Amino acid sequence: MTAAELLVRCLENEGVRLVFSLPGEETLGLSDALLDSGIRVVHTRHEQGAAFMADVYGRLSGKAGVCLSTLGPGATNLMTGIVDAFLDRAPLVAITGQVSLNRRHKESHQYIDVISMLKPVTKWNTSIPKSEVIPEAIRKAFKVAQMEKPGATHLELPEDVADQSIGEAEQIAEPLFVQAPAAPEPSPSQIARAVESIRRARRPVILAGNGVIRGRAHEEVRRFARQLEIPVLHTFMAKGVMPDSDPLSLYTLGLQARDYSASVMERADLVIALGYDFVEYAPCFWNPDRDKHIVHVDPSPAEVDEHYIVDVGLLGDIRLALGQIAPHLVPFGSDWAREARSTIVEGFASELQGTSAGPIRPQWVMKELRAALAPDDLVICDVGAHKLWMARMFPCEVPNSCIISNGFAAMGIAVPGAISAKLLHPDRRVVAVTGDGGFLMNSQELETAVRLRLPLVILIWRDNGYGVIRWKQMVRFGRSASVDFGNPDLVRYAESFGAKGYRVSDVAELNSVVTEALQSAMPVVIDCAVDYEENLRLTERLTMFRS
Repeated sequence: MTAAELLVRCLENEGVRLVFSLPGEETLGLSDALLDSGIRVVHTRHEQGAAFMADVYGRLSGKAGVCLSTLGPGATNLMTGIVDAFLDRAPLVAITGQVSLNRRHKESHQYIDVISMLKPVTKWNTSIPKSEVIPEAIRKAFKVAQMEKPGATHLELPEDVADQSIGEAEQIAEPLFVQAPAAPEPSPSQIARAVESIRRARRPVILAGNGVIRGRAHEEVRRFARQLEIPVLHTFMAKGVMPDSDPLSLYTLGLQARDYSASVMERADLVIALGYDFVEYAPCFWNPDRDKHIVHVDPSPAEVDEHYIVDVGLLGDIRLALGQIAPHLVPFGSDWAREARSTIVEGFASELQGTSAGPIRPQWVMKELRAALAPDDLVICDVGAHKLWMARMFPCEVPNSCIISNGFAAMGIAVPGAISAKLLHPDRRVVAVTGDGGFLMNSQELETAVRLRLPLVILIWRDNGYGVIRWKQMVRFGRSASVDFGNPDLVRYAESFGAKGYRVSDVAELNSVVTEALQSAMPVVIDCAVDYEENLRLTERLTMFRS
């Protein structure tokens, strides 16, 4: 047995089903060893695509996604997806090849110090110096990646170490027993303090973060909110914790402009922050005057921030904490929750007024997409103007049914992410929602989807430019710079890969096209021209709402 074969055995021991990879010379031994394993290797067209696939796999499954690349340019291409997993709190294990140990002390072809490069953007990383440490290194990489707060880890395997033969005379290293630490039980004294803090409130809100989904605590949050009649705001990555059809859902908080949800937060006197993470939406945006009372409930301590001074820091399992707090409190009454919900619902209703004729507005794209999908179908949202619209208005009933990158917020995640989602959940329909900018950053992975015969839909909101930046430039300067570009014929582009292509120019066509696309047995690309003039109209509307 070679060291590469031992490493693959350790991956199997961790329950790895998929490895997202682009082959290279320094990983020949690993690629060969994977052929004889039960692990499916998904060969991508770019290492960034492989890392994004592992990233979304980790978000959806809670198990570390695995990506594999060669040294040098292969490793540098992985980096964006690795950082996305690091800041989006998605468990990911990256494995990179490296030159032989006898070349690392001198100038050498394609050699760079990958360990140092990735150290600031991983929870832990190391180079494997000899075969004996492989079982410990693999076990630690997965354990650290999956522990709260989850994120990326990285292992480097030099090619001569990968080829080492493990002789029968030596004690053959075995994969280690897989263990996962449990979140601690909350302190009774902190439970009592949290109860007192919440009891004094008059207008409490729950701010649910992605930690609720990671901790599989959404049912407990729903029960807690309904029992006490407390409305729920979500970060972008926590959509679906409280079903948006529920009268207690206030949709999301996260637009930098003063949205309807922000006006509700302004009136709140206490925030129960559950699994909340600063990387999504900093406290300075929702607590600028530092006047909110805050109860922090999370397995991890609160970050230090002058706008996030907590009354109580309740560390431990969110499910246990809520179950121990609720029996000591009485409902707050429905008036505050009803008033808060009305602010959101009436605001959104005003945006849907008017005819749907003419250029396709973002609100109508979301409305028709939602109508075509089942509640547990999967939407993988790219980064751009469409992300802001989807995050604030696209209704979700189920956690992790709308995946948004909002920690690192990397463009180009949607297409590879949708591939990963479909491989993980072949029984659920999958739609990648992307802009034309984000789509063309990783559109080469359309070939991967076609090769794997994955029936998924790529809905492109086309505006021939970088819409968010244009929006911000127009608001700030009254003119735009360096944001406009051209596009290929996206329908013919899709067809050239062997996918199916549709073009939509009228909202009346959208529902039928999406419905037909979702029934296809092959990848489908929908080119949908979107009227992003609505961005500036939204800014004007929210300015009037503020005044």
